[in-house]
Amino acid sequence: MENQQHIVIIGGGFAGLNLAKKLDKSKFKITILDKNNFHSFPPLFYQIASSGLEPSSISFPFRREMRKMKNTHFHYGAVLKVDTENSIIHTQFEEIKYDKLVIATGTTNNFFNQPQLKEKVHTLKSTAEAIRLRNEILDRLERACITTDSERRKQLLSFVVVGGGPTGVEIAGALGEMKRYILQREYPEISKDDVRVILIEGTDRFLRTMSERASADAANYLGHLMIETRLNCLMESYENNILHLSNGEDIYCETLIWTAGVTGNVIKGMNPDSIARGCRYIIDDSYRVKGYDNIYAIGDIAFLSDTQYPNGYPQVAQVAIQQAKHLASQLNGQPVSKFVYNDKGSMATVGRNRAVCDLNFTYMYGRPAWLTWMFIHLISILGMRNKVNVLINWIWAYLFYSTSLRLLLRPVKYPIRKHWIDE
Repeated sequence: MENQQHIVIIGGGFAGLNLAKKLDKSKFKITILDKNNFHSFPPLFYQIASSGLEPSSISFPFRREMRKMKNTHFHYGAVLKVDTENSIIHTQFEEIKYDKLVIATGTTNNFFNQPQLKEKVHTLKSTAEAIRLRNEILDRLERACITTDSERRKQLLSFVVVGGGPTGVEIAGALGEMKRYILQREYPEISKDDVRVILIEGTDRFLRTMSERASADAANYLGHLMIETRLNCLMESYENNILHLSNGEDIYCETLIWTAGVTGNVIKGMNPDSIARGCRYIIDDSYRVKGYDNIYAIGDIAFLSDTQYPNGYPQVAQVAIQQAKHLASQLNGQPVSKFVYNDKGSMATVGRNRAVCDLNFTYMYGRPAWLTWMFIHLISILGMRNKVNVLINWIWAYLFYSTSLRLLLRPVKYPIRKHWIDE
């Protein structure tokens, strides 16, 4: 319809996709713009990296979801800049005119003023990065199996995870399970003593955003999986496979996994005055970005503070989903009160039967927490087929410690496609 406003949503993550679903399709023409053609489930990226799940199990094509959403379209492309005066978005392929723009670009890796790390470390902020890390881990296991030099074998199997938040704890736990359970079954040429897994955290405890009890239990579980830990320790530099720590320790490490922090995915063309600490857009109670009447931001990229969260709301999926639904109601013209975040709790898993859950009504740990973690993540994945695939994989791996996903699949180098490169 000619009188419909065109809303463009940049980013098809938890915030962007939930907003598109809740908007009134009779009032708006909706376009989701994303550099990937699928929605992914970041909490389980570490399971791709550890060969626990296949990428398609936690990914869902946008176009398949669009079939259920009238007047909603998907455009593939990376945003190069936005012309706020003329309300035009520029991608590497096209220009898109908008009436209202919603920025839901989420976050990317924060290297804390060490940009050279981008080319040296492994990260876990996308499906592609998870696949890359899986290939690296499998490559090192296979090479370690055929080397006759015991010292070189240990070098190949040196893994360090920097960052003791949920992602860091979970990927370290997955590597610990590999060391404790998988090697003797599938890589008999490798001894447990050849593998070294170290988790480094800059504060005084792991899972800093969770309760102290959760942190203590997580540290205990890491010990069960033969993972070395370092607390109150910062990484100062990483050169020539040597990790220099603030406590004076030097660690040889050929596979460094970086989960230490995030920063916002800001867009060129926006007023720098609208950006707060952590590269997040400053928004008002109506989600409008500071200085703009027709540009909104929600989710991890948005900075909105109150007395309970003076440094902004947590950059977690629940905030993104709740803000998306609240903004949709507002744009649809429904009466809404001021946004109030309903914190439903936090959870993290360190491996099978080892998890911690801070819930509003109780604290759980061990197997009950692990089963709760599995259930919550399972119901959150898009698509019944994906849910079934994930459940089958989890049951099979639990019963037999085995998976058919340890496949070393590398992309070919040529022909070069420059427009595929993530600048």
